[in-house]
Amino acid sequence: MSDPTPRPTSPGPSVPRALRAALTEDWLATAVGLLLLAAVLTGVIPTGLVP
Repeated sequence: MSDPTPRPTSPGPSVPRALRAALTEDWLATAVGLLLLAAVLTGVIPTGLVP
């Protein structure tokens, strides 16, 4: 028969490391995109370089 008592879970985070890494990469790409947009809007990157 099965044991009716639940097994204790680890106190660690419930989000796997791979998912956390993917979220970090997504936020990094978002930040880089916003920095590029800000650079174009402020004139740091000339308009001729933007397609």
